[in-house]
Amino acid sequence: MDDKTPKTKYPPPFSMRFTEEERKALETAAAGRPLAAYIRWLIFKEDMPEMPKKRTRGETADIDQKAIAKLIGALGQSRISANINQLAKAANSGSLPVNHDVVESLNESVTAIQWMRDTLIKALGLKPQSEQEKEDEDDPQG
Repeated sequence: MDDKTPKTKYPPPFSMRFTEEERKALETAAAGRPLAAYIRWLIFKEDMPEMPKKRTRGETADIDQKAIAKLIGALGQSRISANINQLAKAANSGSLPVNHDVVESLNESVTAIQWMRDTLIKALGLKPQSEQEKEDEDDPQG
């Protein structure tokens, strides 16, 4: 920015205090919108017919835990990872005629599927099986 560009002057901010209950009620009513923009809209809604947009920056997506749990269950029941692992072992032992690229792709698939499963489990706040097995091995009483 050069020195010739005029700087925008903003009026000084206006401050308001709310009780905890009032603030919670406003935040609930704002439903994810910036609180100042929502309050401004409440005051001037005759001149601002559109409600402010919801906040998107820095916001994390809501976790649909039931959908994630179903996905993990389906992934576990499908035995995709185990089947690909069996194909990789057969390829490595020579009982499945494949070239080096196919073996590499099968091994990458196993790793990718295990990563997906572990990531989904972590999203639910649980420990992936690989971490749980490590803990069980390290536990002298386990």
